Amino acid sequence: MTARLDLSSLPAAHRPDVDPAKLSVGIVHLGLGAFHRAHQAVFTEQAAALSGSAEWGICGVSQRSSAVRDQLAPQNGLYSVLTRGQGDSSIRVIGSIREVLTAPDDPAAVVARIADPAVSVVTLTVTEKGYRAAAAGGLDLTDPEIQADLAGRPPRTVVGQLAAGLVERSRAGAGPLTVVSCDNLVANGPFLRRLMEDYAAASRDAKSLVEQLEVARFPASMVDRIVPATTEADRDEAAALLGVRDEAVVVAEPFLQWVIEDDFAGPRPEWDKAGAILTSDVAPWEQAKLRMLNATHSMLAYLGGLRGYETIAEAVRDDELAGLARELMSDDVIPTLTPPDGLDLAEYGGSVLERFANPALKHRTAQVGMDGSVKLPVRLLGTIRDRLEVNAEPRLASLAVAAWMVSVAKATTAGTPLDDPQASRLQAAVSSTASAPALVDALLGVESVFGADLPGNAVFRQLLIDQVSSLTR
Repeated sequence: MTARLDLSSLPAAHRPDVDPAKLSVGIVHLGLGAFHRAHQAVFTEQAAALSGSAEWGICGVSQRSSAVRDQLAPQNGLYSVLTRGQGDSSIRVIGSIREVLTAPDDPAAVVARIADPAVSVVTLTVTEKGYRAAAAGGLDLTDPEIQADLAGRPPRTVVGQLAAGLVERSRAGAGPLTVVSCDNLVANGPFLRRLMEDYAAASRDAKSLVEQLEVARFPASMVDRIVPATTEADRDEAAALLGVRDEAVVVAEPFLQWVIEDDFAGPRPEWDKAGAILTSDVAPWEQAKLRMLNATHSMLAYLGGLRGYETIAEAVRDDELAGLARELMSDDVIPTLTPPDGLDLAEYGGSVLERFANPALKHRTAQVGMDGSVKLPVRLLGTIRDRLEVNAEPRLASLAVAAWMVSVAKATTAGTPLDDPQASRLQAAVSSTASAPALVDALLGVESVFGADLPGNAVFRQLLIDQVSSLTR
C-alpha cells in the first residue's frame, strides 16, 4: 500500500467532519505531540463542525524535532485517530490542523503566528518540564535557555515564544490573547501567568509585555485521555482500516474529557458543543485527576517496571499491584479531595483502573515513568503533605515514591540512561549509595523535587526507608 493520506484518496466514510480547506487559523498550539492531536484538535474539529464556524483552524508548533511536521506536511495536515477500546478498533481522520511549524527551524514564524490578529487563543501541551519552572514555583531565570531568550535571540522556550508574541501583538494593535495550558500541573493557568510575569520583570520589553498580560487570560484546564506512543503495528492497522497509509496516526482510548475555566479574553471555539465542560472552578476536577489517575499511573509505572512489566495493562493484571493502586486511591488520595459536583470518587477510581487495564493500548511503563522529578511533586507529594498534616501515614503514596527512587538507583547502577530533565543530578546523588537509608536521604536531598519540608519529616523518611528496603530485598 503506497497511497498517502489525503482527501483525494480518502474514502468518503473517513473524511473529516469539516472541510480543511475552508478553515482559517485562529488557534496556535505549542507542543504538537500525539496527545494534542488525540485531544484538543479533536474537540476543535467537532466544535467547528457543530457550530459551522471556519475560523478555528490550528497552527501546531513542534518544540523540538521536525518529525511531526515531516509526517503531516505530505498529508496536508491530515492524520487519523485510531481508537482502541475493549471491542473492535475505530478510526477517524482529523483536519483541524492547518499549519505546522517547528520552533527550532523557524522561531520568527512562531512569534508571528502568536502575534497574528486572527489568532485569539494559544493552547499548550509541552509537558511539565517544558515550563522551565524553578523549585519554588516561579520561572527559573537561571535556566540557560530562558537567559538566551531574554538576551534577545529568536525565542526557543515556550515562555519566550509567548512573551515575544505578546509584544508583537502590542505593536500590531491585536486584541487580547487567551492562553490555555493543557498540561498536568496544579492550577496550570495561574501557574503559567506567574511564569510570564517573572519573564516580563526580567525582559527588555517589560512595559508592553506587562500591558499585554494585564488584558490576557490564563484559564485553568484539565485534560484526560490515554494516548500511548504510536508503533509501526499501529500504522499498519490504521492503513488496513483506512485503505491508505497514514504516517501520522495517533492511538487513543475511547474516553475523552476536557474541563476548562470559563475565562476568555476574546472569542473562542465552541468547545462546549463538542462535550468540553466550561466551569468557574476547575480545581476539584484537576485535583481528582492528578491525584487519582496520574498518581496511580505513576505508581503502576514504577512498580510495574521493577517487576519487568512492559505496559501499564500488564501491571494492572498483577493482582497485588492492582490492589495497591486501589488502596492508594481509597486510603491516601480520596481523604484529601473535595469531589466536583456529579463525580463519585470511588466510582471514578474504579473507572481509572478499568481504563488502565485496556490491553489494546499498550501504554509503556517506561513512557509513563519518564520525567519523574517533575511529575512526583504534582501527582504524589501534595497528597503526602496533606496526609502528614493530619497525622496520617501516607503509606501507599510513599510506596510510589519509593518505587521511583529504586528505579533511579537501578538505572544508575546499570548505566542505563534516565529519561528525566534532572537525570545527571539524580544519578550523581545516588551513585555512591549502598543502603536504603543512604538512597532515601540522597534523593530526599534534591530540593527541586521534595522541597525544604519533606526531607525533615521523620514519618515520611521512615516510610521510604522501609519501602525501599522491601523493594530492593
